[in-house]
Amino acid sequence: MGDVGNIVLRDRRQLSQDGILIVVLTISKETGQVVAGPDMVSRGFVYVREAEELMEEAKGKVKQALEKTGEGKATEWAAIKTNVRDVLSKFLYEKTRRRPMILPIIMEV
Repeated sequence: MGDVGNIVLRDRRQLSQDGILIVVLTISKETGQVVAGPDMVSRGFVYVREAEELMEEAKGKVKQALEKTGEGKATEWAAIKTNVRDVLSKFLYEKTRRRPMILPIIMEV
């Protein structure tokens, strides 16, 4: 029972050092187009009100990543999430020298 795996420990260490950035997107089931978002929630990474410019740039990067992935392919959620995570990770490291855990959440409507 109290055995915590290496992956869990690694994730907790990353969260404590670099925080988390949650990206929420709402995508139309029929068209694959973004209906709302991207909205971003940051915990332990940057204070959003002090880093509004960074967050706006990050939202732009997410939109570019969605265009690149092809918004019309509404069924390839794993590819979209991976692309968003990769693009944001690279961008945020270049800007802040930190690697927050990035959690993309996609909702279908």
